[in-house]
Amino acid sequence: MIKQTVNNNKNLLILHFTVFIWGFTGILGALISIDAVQMVWYRVLIASLALFVYFRLSKTSLKVTKKQFLQFFFTGSIVAIHWIFFFHAIKVSTVSVTLVCLSSFTLFTAILEPLIKKQRIQVPDIIIGLIIILGIYLIFKFESKYTTGIIFGLSAALASSLFGSINSVLVQKSNPLVISFYEITGAFVWISLYRLADKSLFAERFNLSATDWLYLGLLGTVCTALAYVAGVAVMRTISAFQVALITNLEPVYGILLAFIFFGTKETMSTGFYLGAIIILGAVFLYPIYKKRSKL
Repeated sequence: MIKQTVNNNKNLLILHFTVFIWGFTGILGALISIDAVQMVWYRVLIASLALFVYFRLSKTSLKVTKKQFLQFFFTGSIVAIHWIFFFHAIKVSTVSVTLVCLSSFTLFTAILEPLIKKQRIQVPDIIIGLIIILGIYLIFKFESKYTTGIIFGLSAALASSLFGSINSVLVQKSNPLVISFYEITGAFVWISLYRLADKSLFAERFNLSATDWLYLGLLGTVCTALAYVAGVAVMRTISAFQVALITNLEPVYGILLAFIFFGTKETMSTGFYLGAIIILGAVFLYPIYKKRSKL
């Protein structure tokens, strides 16, 4: 019993650290000098290689059916869109604005997941969604100079909700790590095809600055491959409720880190903070409500 408690506490610390790393992703996105498409291309390339090495060392089988491969591969295109929109939102606004908009993931999931699973949409879920919309409205109203960033941030949240809802179905029959590998690799292929179409890939010289290479290395290995492996591993002993609640700390960690790294650049209006409090409050209350409603 004592050993189990120690393991649970250890995994809770690992999960907190993992979510902290996810929050740090936005900081790296702002620090890396290249554009969003090129950045994500490097990210998924490095993450794919890192995960492949992990699978080889752990001797985990990557064997899947043709149908599963196609499902993972095409879902990878949505993953690519999510990350490109996310980093572009950061480039044209701020880390704080992007992370708060990304919290609307809860709103989109409340609508998309029941549709994908062919279930009824729950009225309380829609009420939570309406509260989030109020918060988004306040941010739009008081931070209109970041309208483009807000739109891309919300679009990133929609894409995240879409592939998250799809994965909630796929994970029932497949290893989450295997799904992750094929989706990230699929994202790399889709972005490569896009870059071939716009001919930017032909001009790629891999002559980035040492600082960009360092940040991209951290983004691809620690913030993507390692964080995902750690995040999945702890789910064996931590309840889904605890995972959801702690994961909601991502924008909080990210916004605090943004203040540390960028200072006054991340200072927003009172309306923004009011909208952010409404959104984050709804996001935190959502899993608590869901748990109590099942009691």
